[in-house]
Amino acid sequence: MKQILNNLPKEAKDKHIENKKYFDKLKKKTPKNLDYVMQDLHDSEFKKTNCLECANCCKTTGPLFTLADIERISKYLRQKPQQFIEQYLRVDEDRDYVLKSVPCSFLDSENACMIYDVRPKACREFPHTDRKKFNQITDLTLQNVAICPAAFNIVEEMKKRIPL
Repeated sequence: MKQILNNLPKEAKDKHIENKKYFDKLKKKTPKNLDYVMQDLHDSEFKKTNCLECANCCKTTGPLFTLADIERISKYLRQKPQQFIEQYLRVDEDRDYVLKSVPCSFLDSENACMIYDVRPKACREFPHTDRKKFNQITDLTLQNVAICPAAFNIVEEMKKRIPL
């Protein structure tokens, strides 16, 4: 896994232009069954992917925290929402709540999430490769292939399954 993660940024960068062109074509000519294909690719990849071996998303990026996330997590931690915000979050340039620092404060030494049952929506949905209307989040996917080996594999498989 370490070898894969070490190579991932370079491989993603090497494929970036190709992937961008592919996604631009996809937006112009979106197949009707795209979301079904993406769900299938996502499910197939995550049958053979163990996120606990990697956790690169938790180590290198931070999710957005919605107000609902903050309420749910602070309640779980038995804190007032404002205490949670002050301890863990900051407001970014888009005026969103994000972690003060990475790796995530809630990632333990075994790559497990200490707040897994109440984790932010963005974490639950990452890498978003099974989202409905996938063609609307291709820019996000371009970023995620450099972070998540599974997302990288899904996009590579997608290009084979839906040649444009």
